[in-house]
Amino acid sequence: MLGVGCWSSPKEKDPKYWREQAQQTLKNALRLQTLNTNVAKNVIMFLGDGMGVSTVTAARILKGQLHHNPGEETRLEMDKFPYVALSKTYNTNAQVPDSAGTATAYLCGVKANEGTVGVSAATQRSQCNTTQGNEVTSILRWAKDAGKSVGIVTTTRVNHATPSASYAHSADRDWYSDNEMPPEALSQGCKDIAYQLMHNVKDIEVIMGGGRKYMFPKNRTDVEYELDEKARGTRLDGLNLIDIWKSFKPKHKHSHYVWNRTDLLALDPHAVDYLLGLFEPGDMQYELNRNNVTDPSLSEMVEMAIKILNKNPRGFFLLVEGGRIDHGHHEGKAKQALHEAVEMDQAIGQAGAMTSVEDTLTVVTADHSHVFTFGGYTPRGNSIFGLAPMVSDTDKKPFTAILYGNGPGYKVVGGERENVSMVDYAHNNYQAQSAVPLRHETHGGEDVAIFAKGPMAHLLHGVHEQNYIPHVMAYAACIGANRDHCASASSSSSPSPGPLLLLLALLPLGSLF
Repeated sequence: MLGVGCWSSPKEKDPKYWREQAQQTLKNALRLQTLNTNVAKNVIMFLGDGMGVSTVTAARILKGQLHHNPGEETRLEMDKFPYVALSKTYNTNAQVPDSAGTATAYLCGVKANEGTVGVSAATQRSQCNTTQGNEVTSILRWAKDAGKSVGIVTTTRVNHATPSASYAHSADRDWYSDNEMPPEALSQGCKDIAYQLMHNVKDIEVIMGGGRKYMFPKNRTDVEYELDEKARGTRLDGLNLIDIWKSFKPKHKHSHYVWNRTDLLALDPHAVDYLLGLFEPGDMQYELNRNNVTDPSLSEMVEMAIKILNKNPRGFFLLVEGGRIDHGHHEGKAKQALHEAVEMDQAIGQAGAMTSVEDTLTVVTADHSHVFTFGGYTPRGNSIFGLAPMVSDTDKKPFTAILYGNGPGYKVVGGERENVSMVDYAHNNYQAQSAVPLRHETHGGEDVAIFAKGPMAHLLHGVHEQNYIPHVMAYAACIGANRDHCASASSSSSPSPGPLLLLLALLPLGSLF
Protein backbone atom coordinates (compact mmCIF):
# COMPACT_ATOMS: atom_id res chain seq x y z
CA MET A 1 0.00 0.00 0.00
CA LEU A 2 1.28 3.42 -0.85
CA GLY A 3 2.04 5.92 1.86
CA VAL A 4 -0.17 8.91 2.54
CA GLY A 5 0.34 11.64 -0.03
CA CYS A 6 3.50 10.06 -1.47
CA TRP A 7 2.06 9.29 -4.88
CA SER A 8 2.63 11.48 -7.87
CA SER A 9 2.85 10.89 -11.60
CA PRO A 10 4.68 13.14 -14.07
CA LYS A 11 2.22 12.31 -16.85
CA GLU A 12 -0.73 13.53 -14.79
CA LYS A 13 0.91 16.95 -14.52
CA ASP A 14 0.80 17.28 -18.30
CA PRO A 15 -2.58 18.52 -19.65
CA LYS A 16 -1.93 16.45 -22.78
CA TYR A 17 -2.40 13.24 -20.77
CA TRP A 18 -5.90 14.20 -19.65
CA ARG A 19 -6.93 15.55 -23.04
CA GLU A 20 -5.83 12.42 -24.89
CA GLN A 21 -7.59 10.26 -22.32
CA ALA A 22 -10.80 12.23 -22.76
CA GLN A 23 -10.56 12.10 -26.57
CA GLN A 24 -10.16 8.33 -26.51
CA THR A 25 -13.16 8.05 -24.20
CA LEU A 26 -15.12 10.22 -26.61
CA LYS A 27 -14.22 7.97 -29.54
CA ASN A 28 -15.35 4.93 -27.56
CA ALA A 29 -18.63 6.67 -26.71
CA LEU A 30 -19.27 7.52 -30.36
CA ARG A 31 -18.95 3.84 -31.26
CA LEU A 32 -21.96 3.18 -29.05
CA GLN A 33 -24.10 4.93 -31.65
CA THR A 34 -24.18 1.52 -33.33
CA LEU A 35 -26.52 -0.40 -31.04
CA ASN A 36 -26.21 -4.11 -30.31
CA THR A 37 -29.71 -5.37 -31.14
CA ASN A 38 -28.84 -9.07 -31.30
CA VAL A 39 -30.92 -11.61 -29.43
CA ALA A 40 -29.26 -12.40 -26.10
CA LYS A 41 -28.61 -16.12 -26.17
CA ASN A 42 -27.27 -15.86 -22.61
CA VAL A 43 -28.13 -13.55 -19.73
CA ILE A 44 -25.90 -13.18 -16.67
CA MET A 45 -27.02 -11.10 -13.72
CA PHE A 46 -24.49 -10.14 -11.04
CA LEU A 47 -26.08 -8.86 -7.86
CA GLY A 48 -23.84 -7.21 -5.30
CA ASP A 49 -25.97 -7.36 -2.17
CA GLY A 50 -25.65 -3.97 -0.48
CA MET A 51 -23.25 -2.69 -3.15
CA GLY A 52 -24.13 0.99 -3.18
CA VAL A 53 -22.20 3.55 -5.21
CA SER A 54 -19.91 4.41 -2.28
CA THR A 55 -19.07 0.70 -2.00
CA VAL A 56 -18.30 0.51 -5.73
CA THR A 57 -15.94 3.49 -5.47
CA ALA A 58 -14.18 2.19 -2.37
CA ALA A 59 -13.84 -1.29 -3.93
CA ARG A 60 -12.28 0.30 -7.01
CA ILE A 61 -9.66 2.00 -4.85
CA LEU A 62 -9.03 -1.21 -2.91
CA LYS A 63 -8.59 -3.20 -6.11
CA GLY A 64 -5.94 -0.77 -7.29
CA GLN A 65 -4.17 -0.69 -3.95
CA LEU A 66 -4.03 -4.49 -3.85
CA HIS A 67 -1.97 -4.14 -7.04
CA HIS A 68 0.28 -1.49 -5.41
CA ASN A 69 -1.31 1.42 -7.27
CA PRO A 70 -2.90 4.57 -5.78
CA GLY A 71 -6.31 3.06 -6.60
CA GLU A 72 -8.46 5.98 -7.66
CA GLU A 73 -7.57 5.59 -11.36
CA THR A 74 -8.20 1.81 -11.35
CA ARG A 75 -11.04 0.38 -13.42
CA LEU A 76 -13.30 -2.30 -12.04
CA GLU A 77 -14.65 -4.80 -14.55
CA MET A 78 -18.07 -3.23 -14.14
CA ASP A 79 -16.55 0.19 -14.86
CA LYS A 80 -15.83 -1.03 -18.38
CA PHE A 81 -19.50 -1.68 -19.16
CA PRO A 82 -20.77 0.87 -21.71
CA TYR A 83 -24.21 1.52 -20.23
CA VAL A 84 -25.00 2.71 -16.73
CA ALA A 85 -28.37 3.51 -15.14
CA LEU A 86 -29.78 4.13 -11.69
CA SER A 87 -32.29 1.92 -9.91
CA LYS A 88 -34.92 3.15 -7.43
CA THR A 89 -34.85 0.52 -4.71
CA TYR A 90 -37.81 1.24 -2.42
CA ASN A 91 -40.22 -1.58 -1.53
CA THR A 92 -43.99 -1.11 -1.80
CA ASN A 93 -44.14 -0.57 1.97
CA ALA A 94 -40.59 0.60 2.70
CA GLN A 95 -38.66 3.75 1.86
CA VAL A 96 -35.40 1.96 2.72
CA PRO A 97 -35.75 -1.58 1.36
CA ASP A 98 -34.66 -5.07 2.31
CA SER A 99 -33.10 -7.74 0.11
CA ALA A 100 -36.27 -9.81 -0.32
CA GLY A 101 -38.64 -7.21 -1.69
CA THR A 102 -35.88 -5.89 -3.93
CA ALA A 103 -35.04 -9.38 -5.23
CA THR A 104 -38.68 -9.85 -6.18
CA ALA A 105 -38.44 -6.58 -8.14
CA TYR A 106 -35.27 -7.26 -10.14
CA LEU A 107 -36.01 -10.95 -10.72
CA CYS A 108 -39.81 -11.14 -11.00
CA GLY A 109 -40.52 -7.71 -12.46
CA VAL A 110 -42.95 -6.49 -9.78
CA LYS A 111 -42.32 -4.50 -6.62
CA ALA A 112 -43.31 -6.16 -3.36
CA ASN A 113 -43.38 -5.73 0.42
CA GLU A 114 -40.18 -5.98 2.41
CA GLY A 115 -39.42 -9.46 3.68
CA THR A 116 -41.41 -11.29 0.99
CA VAL A 117 -40.03 -13.21 -1.99
CA GLY A 118 -41.66 -14.24 -5.26
CA VAL A 119 -45.05 -12.77 -4.38
CA SER A 120 -46.84 -9.53 -5.18
CA ALA A 121 -47.52 -6.71 -2.73
CA ALA A 122 -50.87 -8.34 -1.94
CA THR A 123 -48.93 -10.76 0.27
CA GLN A 124 -48.24 -9.53 3.79
CA ARG A 125 -45.04 -10.57 5.50
CA SER A 126 -45.31 -13.69 7.69
CA GLN A 127 -49.00 -14.20 6.78
CA CYS A 128 -49.10 -17.52 4.97
CA ASN A 129 -52.77 -17.20 4.05
CA THR A 130 -52.04 -14.12 1.92
CA THR A 131 -49.71 -16.06 -0.41
CA GLN A 132 -51.99 -18.20 -2.58
CA GLY A 133 -52.94 -16.52 -5.82
CA ASN A 134 -50.33 -13.80 -5.38
CA GLU A 135 -47.30 -15.77 -6.60
CA VAL A 136 -45.15 -14.16 -9.31
CA THR A 137 -42.58 -15.96 -11.45
CA SER A 138 -39.01 -14.91 -12.11
CA ILE A 139 -36.77 -14.55 -15.13
CA LEU A 140 -35.11 -17.83 -14.12
CA ARG A 141 -38.45 -19.58 -14.66
CA TRP A 142 -39.03 -17.67 -17.93
CA ALA A 143 -35.61 -18.79 -19.19
CA LYS A 144 -36.23 -22.39 -18.17
CA ASP A 145 -39.63 -22.40 -19.88
CA ALA A 146 -37.91 -21.14 -23.05
CA GLY A 147 -35.55 -24.13 -23.05
CA LYS A 148 -32.50 -22.41 -21.61
CA SER A 149 -30.29 -23.81 -18.89
CA VAL A 150 -30.36 -21.89 -15.60
CA GLY A 151 -28.06 -21.48 -12.64
CA ILE A 152 -27.79 -19.86 -9.21
CA VAL A 153 -24.44 -19.03 -7.60
CA THR A 154 -24.22 -17.17 -4.29
CA THR A 155 -21.90 -16.61 -1.35
CA THR A 156 -24.89 -16.72 1.02
CA ARG A 157 -27.23 -19.60 1.71
CA VAL A 158 -28.87 -20.80 -1.51
CA ASN A 159 -32.21 -20.18 0.22
CA HIS A 160 -31.32 -16.64 1.27
CA ALA A 161 -33.34 -13.61 0.10
CA THR A 162 -31.66 -12.94 -3.25
CA PRO A 163 -31.58 -16.45 -4.74
CA SER A 164 -34.93 -17.47 -3.23
CA ALA A 165 -36.87 -14.90 -5.26
CA SER A 166 -35.79 -16.73 -8.42
CA TYR A 167 -37.63 -19.94 -7.49
CA ALA A 168 -39.70 -19.54 -4.31
CA HIS A 169 -42.96 -17.88 -3.28
CA SER A 170 -42.83 -17.09 0.41
CA ALA A 171 -44.54 -14.64 2.73
CA ASP A 172 -41.38 -14.56 4.81
CA ARG A 173 -37.75 -14.58 3.66
CA ASP A 174 -36.71 -16.17 6.98
CA TRP A 175 -38.58 -19.43 6.38
CA TYR A 176 -35.35 -21.17 5.42
CA SER A 177 -36.63 -24.58 6.53
CA ASP A 178 -39.79 -25.71 8.28
CA ASN A 179 -37.90 -25.29 11.58
CA GLU A 180 -38.07 -21.49 11.13
CA MET A 181 -41.77 -21.41 10.30
CA PRO A 182 -44.60 -20.74 12.79
CA PRO A 183 -47.09 -23.60 13.35
CA GLU A 184 -49.86 -21.50 11.82
CA ALA A 185 -48.00 -21.19 8.50
CA LEU A 186 -47.28 -24.92 8.42
CA SER A 187 -50.91 -25.77 9.17
CA GLN A 188 -52.03 -23.47 6.35
CA GLY A 189 -49.90 -25.39 3.87
CA CYS A 190 -47.02 -23.00 3.24
CA LYS A 191 -43.69 -24.63 2.38
CA ASP A 192 -40.25 -23.53 3.48
CA ILE A 193 -37.80 -22.05 0.98
CA ALA A 194 -35.35 -24.98 0.94
CA TYR A 195 -38.25 -27.32 0.13
CA GLN A 196 -39.35 -24.99 -2.66
CA LEU A 197 -35.82 -24.92 -4.09
CA MET A 198 -36.05 -28.65 -4.70
CA HIS A 199 -39.68 -28.77 -5.84
CA ASN A 200 -40.70 -25.56 -7.63
CA VAL A 201 -38.21 -25.63 -10.52
CA LYS A 202 -36.93 -29.19 -10.40
CA ASP A 203 -34.45 -28.94 -13.25
CA ILE A 204 -32.20 -26.01 -12.26
CA GLU A 205 -28.90 -27.12 -13.75
CA VAL A 206 -26.53 -25.37 -11.32
CA ILE A 207 -27.05 -24.45 -7.66
CA MET A 208 -24.02 -23.35 -5.63
CA GLY A 209 -23.58 -21.57 -2.32
CA GLY A 210 -24.08 -22.32 1.36
CA GLY A 211 -27.07 -23.65 3.30
CA ARG A 212 -26.40 -27.36 3.90
CA LYS A 213 -28.12 -27.53 7.28
CA TYR A 214 -31.53 -26.63 5.88
CA MET A 215 -31.46 -29.70 3.63
CA PHE A 216 -31.13 -32.33 6.36
CA PRO A 217 -33.28 -33.70 9.22
CA LYS A 218 -33.11 -32.02 12.62
CA ASN A 219 -29.83 -32.67 14.46
CA ARG A 220 -28.18 -34.52 11.56
CA THR A 221 -24.42 -34.05 12.05
CA ASP A 222 -22.76 -31.86 9.42
CA VAL A 223 -20.18 -33.55 7.20
CA GLU A 224 -17.61 -30.79 7.81
CA TYR A 225 -18.31 -29.49 11.32
CA GLU A 226 -19.11 -32.65 13.23
CA LEU A 227 -18.85 -31.09 16.69
CA ASP A 228 -20.71 -27.86 15.90
CA GLU A 229 -24.33 -28.09 17.03
CA LYS A 230 -25.27 -24.96 15.06
CA ALA A 231 -24.18 -26.71 11.87
CA ARG A 232 -26.57 -29.63 12.34
CA GLY A 233 -29.63 -30.27 10.21
CA THR A 234 -32.73 -28.22 10.95
CA ARG A 235 -35.62 -29.94 9.18
CA LEU A 236 -38.57 -30.99 11.32
CA ASP A 237 -40.21 -33.01 8.51
CA GLY A 238 -37.33 -35.51 8.47
CA LEU A 239 -36.66 -34.99 4.78
CA ASN A 240 -33.24 -35.29 3.21
CA LEU A 241 -33.54 -32.73 0.41
CA ILE A 242 -30.23 -33.80 -1.14
CA ASP A 243 -31.69 -37.26 -1.76
CA ILE A 244 -34.88 -35.69 -3.11
CA TRP A 245 -32.80 -33.50 -5.45
CA LYS A 246 -31.04 -36.59 -6.76
CA SER A 247 -34.29 -38.53 -7.18
CA PHE A 248 -35.76 -35.86 -9.46
CA LYS A 249 -32.92 -36.12 -11.97
CA PRO A 250 -33.29 -38.40 -15.03
CA LYS A 251 -31.30 -41.63 -14.76
CA HIS A 252 -29.44 -40.97 -18.01
CA LYS A 253 -28.23 -37.56 -16.79
CA HIS A 254 -25.09 -36.97 -14.74
CA SER A 255 -25.96 -35.31 -11.42
CA HIS A 256 -23.34 -34.35 -8.85
CA TYR A 257 -23.64 -33.14 -5.28
CA VAL A 258 -20.43 -31.68 -3.78
CA TRP A 259 -19.73 -30.00 -0.47
CA ASN A 260 -16.09 -28.91 -0.81
CA ARG A 261 -13.82 -27.05 -3.20
CA THR A 262 -11.59 -30.04 -3.94
CA ASP A 263 -14.48 -32.13 -5.25
CA LEU A 264 -15.87 -29.16 -7.19
CA LEU A 265 -12.64 -28.46 -9.04
CA ALA A 266 -12.18 -32.17 -9.77
CA LEU A 267 -15.40 -32.27 -11.80
CA ASP A 268 -15.34 -32.48 -15.57
CA PRO A 269 -17.98 -29.91 -16.54
CA HIS A 270 -18.54 -31.67 -19.86
CA ALA A 271 -19.73 -34.72 -17.88
CA VAL A 272 -22.02 -32.76 -15.53
CA ASP A 273 -25.67 -32.16 -16.37
CA TYR A 274 -26.78 -31.06 -12.90
CA LEU A 275 -24.66 -29.69 -10.07
CA LEU A 276 -25.61 -28.97 -6.46
CA GLY A 277 -22.77 -27.53 -4.41
CA LEU A 278 -23.38 -26.64 -0.76
CA PHE A 279 -20.12 -25.58 0.83
CA GLU A 280 -21.18 -24.38 4.29
CA PRO A 281 -24.02 -25.14 6.75
CA GLY A 282 -25.10 -21.49 6.54
CA ASP A 283 -23.60 -18.63 4.55
CA MET A 284 -20.19 -19.13 3.01
CA GLN A 285 -17.11 -17.73 4.70
CA TYR A 286 -15.92 -14.22 3.95
CA GLU A 287 -13.35 -14.16 1.15
CA LEU A 288 -10.68 -12.96 3.61
CA ASN A 289 -11.42 -15.94 5.88
CA ARG A 290 -11.99 -18.54 3.15
CA ASN A 291 -10.49 -22.03 3.52
CA ASN A 292 -8.84 -22.81 0.18
CA VAL A 293 -9.39 -26.55 0.63
CA THR A 294 -13.07 -26.64 1.53
CA ASP A 295 -14.57 -23.44 0.09
CA PRO A 296 -14.36 -22.27 -3.53
CA SER A 297 -14.17 -18.59 -4.37
CA LEU A 298 -17.05 -16.86 -6.14
CA SER A 299 -14.89 -16.70 -9.29
CA GLU A 300 -14.30 -20.45 -9.21
CA MET A 301 -18.00 -21.17 -8.79
CA VAL A 302 -18.88 -18.85 -11.67
CA GLU A 303 -16.31 -20.47 -13.94
CA MET A 304 -17.68 -23.96 -13.28
CA ALA A 305 -21.28 -22.76 -13.65
CA ILE A 306 -20.68 -21.20 -17.06
CA LYS A 307 -18.81 -24.26 -18.32
CA ILE A 308 -21.80 -26.43 -17.43
CA LEU A 309 -24.51 -24.06 -18.63
CA ASN A 310 -22.73 -23.20 -21.88
CA LYS A 311 -23.40 -26.67 -23.27
CA ASN A 312 -27.03 -25.80 -24.02
CA PRO A 313 -27.29 -24.53 -27.64
CA ARG A 314 -30.29 -22.44 -26.58
CA GLY A 315 -28.20 -20.56 -24.05
CA PHE A 316 -28.59 -19.92 -20.33
CA PHE A 317 -29.60 -17.56 -17.54
CA LEU A 318 -27.22 -17.30 -14.58
CA LEU A 319 -27.82 -15.40 -11.33
CA VAL A 320 -24.64 -14.63 -9.40
CA GLU A 321 -24.79 -12.99 -5.99
CA GLY A 322 -21.92 -11.42 -4.10
CA GLY A 323 -24.08 -11.75 -1.03
CA ARG A 324 -21.71 -11.08 1.82
CA ILE A 325 -20.87 -7.52 0.83
CA ASP A 326 -24.09 -6.82 2.69
CA HIS A 327 -23.10 -8.84 5.75
CA GLY A 328 -19.75 -7.07 6.08
CA HIS A 329 -21.49 -3.71 6.11
CA HIS A 330 -24.15 -4.83 8.59
CA GLU A 331 -21.35 -5.85 10.95
CA GLY A 332 -19.54 -2.56 10.39
CA LYS A 333 -16.61 -4.50 8.94
CA ALA A 334 -15.80 -2.45 5.86
CA LYS A 335 -12.66 -4.45 5.04
CA GLN A 336 -14.66 -7.66 4.78
CA ALA A 337 -17.35 -5.97 2.69
CA LEU A 338 -14.94 -4.38 0.23
CA HIS A 339 -12.90 -7.54 -0.29
CA GLU A 340 -16.19 -9.31 -1.07
CA ALA A 341 -16.91 -6.63 -3.68
CA VAL A 342 -13.45 -6.98 -5.25
CA GLU A 343 -13.92 -10.75 -5.49
CA MET A 344 -17.28 -10.27 -7.18
CA ASP A 345 -15.63 -7.94 -9.66
CA GLN A 346 -13.10 -10.65 -10.41
CA ALA A 347 -15.98 -13.05 -11.05
CA ILE A 348 -17.46 -10.50 -13.45
CA GLY A 349 -14.16 -10.49 -15.33
CA GLN A 350 -14.13 -14.29 -15.34
CA ALA A 351 -17.60 -14.39 -16.88
CA GLY A 352 -16.63 -11.78 -19.45
CA ALA A 353 -13.64 -13.83 -20.57
CA MET A 354 -15.87 -16.88 -21.10
CA THR A 355 -18.67 -15.16 -23.04
CA SER A 356 -19.15 -12.69 -25.87
CA VAL A 357 -20.91 -9.31 -25.86
CA GLU A 358 -22.36 -10.32 -29.22
CA ASP A 359 -24.72 -12.87 -27.67
CA THR A 360 -24.52 -12.40 -23.88
CA LEU A 361 -26.28 -9.67 -21.93
CA THR A 362 -24.52 -9.04 -18.62
CA VAL A 363 -26.15 -6.86 -15.97
CA VAL A 364 -24.42 -5.85 -12.73
CA THR A 365 -26.41 -4.11 -10.04
CA ALA A 366 -27.23 -3.99 -6.33
CA ASP A 367 -30.43 -4.53 -4.42
CA HIS A 368 -29.83 -1.58 -2.08
CA SER A 369 -27.13 0.55 -0.53
CA HIS A 370 -25.77 0.96 3.00
CA VAL A 371 -25.05 3.93 5.26
CA PHE A 372 -21.38 3.50 4.38
CA THR A 373 -19.20 6.41 3.34
CA PHE A 374 -15.62 7.55 3.12
CA GLY A 375 -14.23 11.08 3.17
CA GLY A 376 -12.12 13.41 5.26
CA TYR A 377 -10.10 15.08 2.49
CA THR A 378 -7.78 12.12 2.17
CA PRO A 379 -4.84 12.60 -0.25
CA ARG A 380 -4.34 10.59 -3.43
CA GLY A 381 -3.28 7.01 -2.75
CA ASN A 382 -4.35 7.10 0.90
CA SER A 383 -5.10 3.59 2.12
CA ILE A 384 -8.85 3.11 1.75
CA PHE A 385 -8.76 1.75 5.31
CA GLY A 386 -6.51 4.56 6.56
CA LEU A 387 -6.89 7.74 8.57
CA ALA A 388 -7.97 11.14 7.34
CA PRO A 389 -5.01 13.55 7.25
CA MET A 390 -6.38 15.75 10.04
CA VAL A 391 -7.84 15.32 13.48
CA SER A 392 -11.31 16.45 14.38
CA ASP A 393 -11.41 20.17 15.08
CA THR A 394 -13.97 19.44 17.78
CA ASP A 395 -12.70 16.52 19.86
CA LYS A 396 -9.08 16.69 18.59
CA LYS A 397 -8.99 12.96 17.81
CA PRO A 398 -8.10 11.24 14.53
CA PHE A 399 -10.70 9.47 12.44
CA THR A 400 -10.70 6.92 9.64
CA ALA A 401 -11.78 7.86 6.12
CA ILE A 402 -14.40 5.09 6.24
CA LEU A 403 -17.34 5.72 8.54
CA TYR A 404 -20.91 4.45 8.97
CA GLY A 405 -24.05 6.47 9.65
CA ASN A 406 -25.10 3.87 12.21
CA GLY A 407 -24.00 0.45 13.42
CA PRO A 408 -21.94 -1.48 15.96
CA GLY A 409 -18.83 0.72 15.58
CA TYR A 410 -20.20 3.39 17.92
CA LYS A 411 -17.84 3.45 20.92
CA VAL A 412 -17.47 5.86 23.82
CA VAL A 413 -14.37 5.65 26.02
CA GLY A 414 -14.26 7.79 29.14
CA GLY A 415 -17.27 9.73 27.97
CA GLU A 416 -15.61 10.63 24.65
CA ARG A 417 -15.32 9.20 21.13
CA GLU A 418 -12.78 6.39 21.00
CA ASN A 419 -9.31 7.38 19.84
CA VAL A 420 -8.85 5.17 16.76
CA SER A 421 -5.07 5.60 16.83
CA MET A 422 -5.14 3.33 19.88
CA VAL A 423 -6.72 0.41 17.96
CA ASP A 424 -5.83 -1.68 14.90
CA TYR A 425 -8.10 0.02 12.38
CA ALA A 426 -6.52 -2.02 9.54
CA HIS A 427 -7.66 -5.33 11.07
CA ASN A 428 -9.89 -7.52 8.89
CA ASN A 429 -12.69 -7.34 11.46
CA TYR A 430 -12.27 -3.74 12.60
CA GLN A 431 -15.67 -2.11 13.00
CA ALA A 432 -15.55 1.43 11.63
CA GLN A 433 -16.93 4.17 13.83
CA SER A 434 -20.59 5.03 13.43
CA ALA A 435 -22.71 8.03 14.38
CA VAL A 436 -25.56 6.07 15.96
CA PRO A 437 -25.20 2.88 18.03
CA LEU A 438 -26.96 -0.16 16.56
CA ARG A 439 -26.17 -3.85 16.83
CA HIS A 440 -26.46 -4.10 13.06
CA GLU A 441 -25.85 -1.27 10.61
CA THR A 442 -28.80 -0.53 8.33
CA HIS A 443 -29.36 -0.37 4.60
CA GLY A 444 -29.28 2.96 2.78
CA GLY A 445 -32.17 4.28 0.75
CA GLU A 446 -30.48 6.00 -2.19
CA ASP A 447 -30.50 4.76 -5.78
CA VAL A 448 -27.99 2.12 -6.83
CA ALA A 449 -26.15 1.71 -10.12
CA ILE A 450 -26.98 -0.69 -12.97
CA PHE A 451 -24.10 -1.58 -15.31
CA ALA A 452 -24.92 -3.35 -18.59
CA LYS A 453 -23.19 -4.73 -21.67
CA GLY A 454 -24.27 -6.95 -24.56
CA PRO A 455 -27.49 -7.22 -26.58
CA MET A 456 -30.05 -4.52 -25.76
CA ALA A 457 -27.91 -3.18 -22.90
CA HIS A 458 -28.76 0.33 -24.09
CA LEU A 459 -32.31 -0.16 -22.77
CA LEU A 460 -30.81 0.31 -19.30
CA HIS A 461 -30.34 4.07 -19.20
CA GLY A 462 -31.41 6.96 -17.00
CA VAL A 463 -33.31 6.35 -13.76
CA HIS A 464 -35.56 3.30 -13.56
CA GLU A 465 -37.81 1.55 -11.12
CA GLN A 466 -35.98 -1.59 -9.97
CA ASN A 467 -38.65 -3.92 -11.36
CA TYR A 468 -37.84 -2.71 -14.90
CA ILE A 469 -34.59 -4.72 -14.95
CA PRO A 470 -35.95 -8.26 -15.61
CA HIS A 471 -38.26 -6.92 -18.32
CA VAL A 472 -35.20 -5.64 -20.20
CA MET A 473 -33.34 -8.92 -19.73
CA ALA A 474 -36.35 -10.90 -20.93
CA TYR A 475 -36.87 -8.58 -23.91
CA ALA A 476 -33.23 -8.99 -24.93
CA ALA A 477 -33.41 -12.77 -24.65
CA CYS A 478 -36.87 -13.21 -26.23
CA ILE A 479 -38.27 -15.00 -23.19
CA GLY A 480 -41.21 -14.57 -20.84
CA ALA A 481 -43.74 -12.04 -22.10
CA ASN A 482 -41.24 -10.85 -24.70
CA ARG A 483 -41.13 -13.76 -27.13
CA ASP A 484 -43.49 -12.56 -29.84
CA HIS A 485 -41.28 -9.85 -31.33
CA CYS A 486 -38.54 -12.30 -32.26
CA ALA A 487 -40.40 -15.58 -32.70
CA SER A 488 -38.81 -15.93 -36.11
CA ALA A 489 -35.29 -15.55 -34.76
CA SER A 490 -33.30 -18.67 -33.96
CA SER A 491 -32.22 -18.55 -30.34
CA SER A 492 -29.38 -20.94 -31.01
CA SER A 493 -27.68 -18.79 -33.63
CA SER A 494 -28.71 -15.46 -32.07
CA PRO A 495 -29.03 -13.36 -35.23
CA SER A 496 -29.99 -9.71 -35.15
CA PRO A 497 -33.80 -9.52 -35.16
CA GLY A 498 -33.61 -6.47 -37.41
CA PRO A 499 -35.85 -3.41 -37.83
CA LEU A 500 -38.88 -4.90 -36.07
CA LEU A 501 -36.99 -5.26 -32.80
CA LEU A 502 -35.55 -1.78 -33.17
CA LEU A 503 -39.07 -0.42 -33.66
CA LEU A 504 -40.39 -2.25 -30.63
CA ALA A 505 -37.47 -1.04 -28.56
CA LEU A 506 -38.83 2.47 -29.04
CA LEU A 507 -42.37 1.60 -27.97
CA PRO A 508 -43.60 2.27 -24.44
CA LEU A 509 -42.75 -0.75 -22.27
CA GLY A 510 -46.37 -1.23 -21.25
CA SER A 511 -47.34 -2.01 -24.83
CA LEU A 512 -45.33 -5.23 -24.68
CA PHE A 513 -47.17 -6.83 -21.75
